[in-house]
Amino acid sequence: MAEPVLLNDQPDERRVLRRAAPHLRPHRRSLVIALTVGLADAAALVAVAPLVGRATDALNGGDRTGLMWAVGVLLALAVVQLGLARTGELLLAKAGENVVRSLRERCVENLASAPLRFLESHHTGELLRRTTSEVAALAAFVRMHLRNIISTAATLVFTLVVLFGYSWQLALVQLVVFVPPTMLVMRWFQRSAPGAYGGKAAAEATVAATFTETLTVREALQTARGLPGWMRRFGRENAVAVRAARRAIRVENRIDLVSLVEGMAMVALLLVGGWSVARGAISIGTVVVFVLASRNLFDSFSEISQLVGHVQKARTGLARLLDLLSATDRAKDGEPEPKGRDGLPRRGELSCEAVGYAYRDGTEVLGGVSLVFSPGDRTGVVGETGSGKTTLSKVLCGLYRPDRGAVRFAGVDLTEIPESELRRRVVLVPQEVRMVTGTVADNLELVRSTPTRADMERAVAELGLQDWIRDLGGLDAEVGLRGGRLSAGERQIIGLLRAVLADPAVLVLDEATADIDPVTAERLERALDGMSADRTLIVIAHRPATIARLPRVVALENGRVVRDMANA
Repeated sequence: MAEPVLLNDQPDERRVLRRAAPHLRPHRRSLVIALTVGLADAAALVAVAPLVGRATDALNGGDRTGLMWAVGVLLALAVVQLGLARTGELLLAKAGENVVRSLRERCVENLASAPLRFLESHHTGELLRRTTSEVAALAAFVRMHLRNIISTAATLVFTLVVLFGYSWQLALVQLVVFVPPTMLVMRWFQRSAPGAYGGKAAAEATVAATFTETLTVREALQTARGLPGWMRRFGRENAVAVRAARRAIRVENRIDLVSLVEGMAMVALLLVGGWSVARGAISIGTVVVFVLASRNLFDSFSEISQLVGHVQKARTGLARLLDLLSATDRAKDGEPEPKGRDGLPRRGELSCEAVGYAYRDGTEVLGGVSLVFSPGDRTGVVGETGSGKTTLSKVLCGLYRPDRGAVRFAGVDLTEIPESELRRRVVLVPQEVRMVTGTVADNLELVRSTPTRADMERAVAELGLQDWIRDLGGLDAEVGLRGGRLSAGERQIIGLLRAVLADPAVLVLDEATADIDPVTAERLERALDGMSADRTLIVIAHRPATIARLPRVVALENGRVVRDMANA
């Protein structure tokens, strides 16, 4: 069997922006405009220091005209810079949010269309974190930090240009004293940051997955009193998450050493600058420019050092998000690409030929299953737990692709039928029907065709469920939080009504009458009897009364057909 594609707990963060480039291309125009405005804003900010230096020299030399000119330009520059800062922030936030929105939508689309084998190979909490927490972290980064990073980087570059333009010797002193120690501190941080932040994200994802499973198994924990053992597991995972968070904080605190380096560089500047003025090599205005511009330089490095942690978090989140998109793309690429077929009949024969399927290598769940279901067939599939009944139902519906053999509808391999067409031909009603909070009608609308109220009423009438719907309170009756007001059997009836509204050629019911009360089971079985005669019905069941209503029975044992005969 082909192994399922798996997510990486700590995906590679190298060249992450290059890998994100395809997702940025649709927004490149708005991004370029926003970046251009941001660069103009940084240039306006850096221009303040030379103007103040010009005003200082004019004041020192008694040049009143030069002083007034410098002051006037400074005032105009302050107004322009304020407008550029505001505009740049809005443009960059809008462009960044559009990028995040497209990533979020792509994640939802990929997960919704991902093969079932991929989804079942991962914790729901892990998938949930990558599509919610990681996207939310990216959105927060765009709103709060992206503009600062661009502005700070541009300010740093422009400031260096100004410093070297005034005195390359003094600029060189500044860089020698300030840059090497700062780069060492940043390198020290970068060496440990990927592992620290990646480990923190992976540990938090594990905690989130366990918490999600807590909600799933809460009844078992309460009835079997298994909470203490479960809490010990949760405590161990939580402790790992706390240690990972502490490690990330320790690594992040390394960048505070940049402040000490700043103080050393400012002392060197004042000493060398004062000595140069005394020698007449530079003017006082030049020293003022260096003091102000160096402040920009230090602030930029300090800002970058503070933003490095946020950048690393965003980088880690983006890498995990891109890993999800890549994995879901690979999972879908591993599935045969539907070639598309026009003119598929509304009804048709469903067949499987020598189908084999395994969840793990060497452990085949289905082995050489060959069956034919003609239009209008009513077939029950029986067998002990673990015999392969549920796996067969998912293979027949195209949710699992067989490792060998083929499944066909109307003579066409399911791999050649587009997903939208396949879902109109073969529909599965699982043992646990998912509900949304709202009314009965809200839950019946969860069908591709978006049925009208009249369609719903016709489906109710076809299955003979008018009395049940009336007793329930009608189509507008509230079903409670995720269908909590309905019994398991009543949720199965809702699932059956959805299937009828989809009007499939083949309807597969997986343990529809299992674990429900006899009265509801009887109602469900009568509803099955009322389905249109040309629709193929495949019922997987343990309940003898359900099987007794069906004219054909297929028995499975260890993933193989051991009996296929008319029901006595």
